[in-house]
Amino acid sequence: MFSQILFRNVLTITICLFCTVSSFAQADFIKNPITEGYFADPAIIKDKGVYYIYATIDPWGSDELGVLETKDFKTFIQRHLNWPTKKACTSPTSGDAMVWAPSIRKAPNGKFYMYVAVGSEVWAGVSNSPLGPWKNAKADNTPLIKPSDFPNVHNIDPDCFIDDNGQAYLYWGSGFKWVNGHCMAVKLKKDMISFDGSPVDITPPHYFEAPHMIKRKGLYYLMYSYGKAIDASYQVRYSTSKTPLGPWVEGPNDPILSTSADSATYGPGHHTVFKENGQYYILYHRIYPQKKDYVLRQLCLDSLNFDANKNILKIHPKGVAAFIKK
Repeated sequence: MFSQILFRNVLTITICLFCTVSSFAQADFIKNPITEGYFADPAIIKDKGVYYIYATIDPWGSDELGVLETKDFKTFIQRHLNWPTKKACTSPTSGDAMVWAPSIRKAPNGKFYMYVAVGSEVWAGVSNSPLGPWKNAKADNTPLIKPSDFPNVHNIDPDCFIDDNGQAYLYWGSGFKWVNGHCMAVKLKKDMISFDGSPVDITPPHYFEAPHMIKRKGLYYLMYSYGKAIDASYQVRYSTSKTPLGPWVEGPNDPILSTSADSATYGPGHHTVFKENGQYYILYHRIYPQKKDYVLRQLCLDSLNFDANKNILKIHPKGVAAFIKK
């Protein structure tokens, strides 16, 4: 009898300890998707210890951007911006497309600049803080890039990169009907909206859309999405160069992120990269499959790592250990 009671007590203690360890492990881990709701094409910026994630609201955009504020990637507060909106960013040359795919950077002048696709045009905004108020960075309230400027390019998915010396570059471009993706690039003047020279086509191998530039140890990594954004073919790839405008050498581990064998990660793409405590992270969307005539997408976070030869390693989606120090 005593032995049975002792066994039950030991078993109870063991179960409790296991539950405590499991709860602690879950509390110390950021799993995918990182938040509820359907968002895509994320951009991220950190200001005064707070992260702000800006994203397309699914399905296929909304009248405004989705904005999520977080300090730990576990608790999120959804915010609303006064700009961009579909109404404020509509010109005589605009298409029907809604508010898509933002890029946000803090410029050397201390102001925040946003580049965003609305109506298949690129618009530029400026603000003194991440949550605004925002306004069109152009005094005449016109788009920064119109469809007629580059008719062979689907002028969406802008990405701003600021080099170590403070020089800013703008990248953008996609294709039509899931083919012929083009990546355009131009150096920006100090006002962050004027072009320093003419935009050039720098399309790397196996590119379709969503360019994102990072620089590490003197090497430029142009990352991008390839495949169809509506199915399992969507994936993240990259090419490298010694300059921000190419020429490009395709990454040896491409694609670095693609649909997993069990389809838990399905059609991942259109990402951004940030660094915290010396570790790089990739924030991207994956498709949430459903029998509809549109796609819904979820935000996911994983580690981005490099080998000794500066190549980006393949990503095995699983979420990340909590990295924010409390």
